[in-house]
Amino acid sequence: MVTVRSLLILLIVLLAALQYRLWVGPGSLAEVARLEQRIQQQREENQALSQRNDRLAEEVASLKAGLAAVEERARQELGLIRRGETFYLVVDAPEGGP
Repeated sequence: MVTVRSLLILLIVLLAALQYRLWVGPGSLAEVARLEQRIQQQREENQALSQRNDRLAEEVASLKAGLAAVEERARQELGLIRRGETFYLVVDAPEGGP
């Protein structure tokens, strides 16, 4: 016959096993908190990448729309000039100079 003492010991062992799983084992509170933090970081990264994609899509649409955007980009990034234009390079005076 099961005594009260053996039943109490069984309940204490069962409680200890459940507490271990809650605090340390798989699916523990610490693991859930860590996963939630990683999810938040991934959401922030996805948001930044989405904004970058939107900017790039706008740039592609602008480049497809007309030559003005292509010309502007060629002037800024490649330093190209039109025929008949004169290129002037303005250099700042070195620091500590006259």
